[in-house]
Amino acid sequence: MAAQGLRTRAARGTIVNATFLAAINVLGLLKGVIVAGLLGVSEYGVWGLLIAVYGTLTWLAAIGLDDKYIHQDDLDQEAAFQIAFTLQCALCAVFTVISLAAVPLFALAYGQHEIVAPGLVLAAAFPALALQTPLWVFVRRLQFLRQRQLQAFDPLVSFVATILLVAAGAGIWGLVAGTLAGSWAAAAAAVRASPYPLRLRRAARAHLREYAAFSWPLLLGSAASVIAVQAPLLAASRELGLTAVGALTLAGTVSLFAYRVDEVITQSLYPALARVKDDAGLLWEAFSMSNRLALLWALPFGAAAVLFAGDLVEHVLGERWGVAVVLIQVLGASAAVNQAGFNWTAFFRARGRTRPIAIADLVLLAGVLGLGIPLLVTDGLDAYAWGWAAATALFVAVRFAYLAQLFPTRRLLADCARAAVPTVPAVAAVLLARLVGGDGSALRAALEALLFLVVAAGVTAVWERRLLRRAVALLRRPPAPATPAPRR
Repeated sequence: MAAQGLRTRAARGTIVNATFLAAINVLGLLKGVIVAGLLGVSEYGVWGLLIAVYGTLTWLAAIGLDDKYIHQDDLDQEAAFQIAFTLQCALCAVFTVISLAAVPLFALAYGQHEIVAPGLVLAAAFPALALQTPLWVFVRRLQFLRQRQLQAFDPLVSFVATILLVAAGAGIWGLVAGTLAGSWAAAAAAVRASPYPLRLRRAARAHLREYAAFSWPLLLGSAASVIAVQAPLLAASRELGLTAVGALTLAGTVSLFAYRVDEVITQSLYPALARVKDDAGLLWEAFSMSNRLALLWALPFGAAAVLFAGDLVEHVLGERWGVAVVLIQVLGASAAVNQAGFNWTAFFRARGRTRPIAIADLVLLAGVLGLGIPLLVTDGLDAYAWGWAAATALFVAVRFAYLAQLFPTRRLLADCARAAVPTVPAVAAVLLARLVGGDGSALRAALEALLFLVVAAGVTAVWERRLLRRAVALLRRPPAPATPAPRR
């Protein structure tokens, strides 16, 4: 594919996916907030433990099989897909068995037997994950909209089913049933749309060696990330109880609203980057544009989390969630800072360098274990939040040290500083409105939130007009026809 055609496809894919999945992730945030309002803090804490258990297993299962499939350029693409599908089926079968054995062990470690029954039922999500392997084909072909349309079945079905069941009084089982309904709906859609027959095919040793060499650092990094999330929940469950777990889960749900959009952009860029991995100019163009667009979303979100967490608790969730205010503020701000260069993993994976990803994740783990957990045990949730912020700062510093091997540090920092500008007047406008005074009502909070949104959007439109015009132009330009990638 010619560079201009690839650039257009990648840019269109990034922008379309960011727009499309921003709406989908709004559903995830709304679902978390609505369910938190319908359930008690302790019951929501049980769901938080279940999320942690399956987040652990899913992270460990994410060993880069999809990345390696996208990276390959075999002559027989049907065979390549079926080998990848076979490996994914084997992996998901292993993790189905592991989950059935691990849930009781997690319950014992947490000291919460309530998670055993729903946790065992949730193991049915792993076979559905294997059946979603056809989505990888659309990613490799840069058919991003088709891929995301199929993936949307999961959050849409899950949102509707979960809210209806929880509202009907199903409690934690409504969350379990809604999650499984979404996973299997997406699996059914993927199977129906698969370009290749879903057949098991024996992999040659050469294929296994290639997948193993690419994937083991990603597995190590995933394990480090899992422990970094699990350890605080385990400590909170043991030392502070389910109320603290519920607060951590809610704060994590809010902060993930910033993370997920950039994760989607990163996944969308990767197949294009794999084709131009030796072109420094195109790599910088892709990194700069995607990073600035992501920060234009994440930095206002982090500022809003700081400004409006108290209003969210007071006027929406209820005072029983007051324990989560500082957590939401600090974790939301940390998530925004963490967006700086967040898609760096796609660039290093495209160049076949997966070890730096593992090293950065190990640094984050060291920060959580060395700072966050001790502060959680000795001083509670608010202190833990600041420990997490410090660990995130270390994580970002290591990331930038590696990025400096690809791009000039001055340009990296300049992009981040420029993206932060529109957030400043939006924050100033809200603080000025609060200095003037108000009645502290829900209407007042809503007007302040609207003021923040209008100012941030307006300044962004003026300050980053060239970037936005360029993005819109690429979005409107018809993509060049796809041509086969060079083959081995």
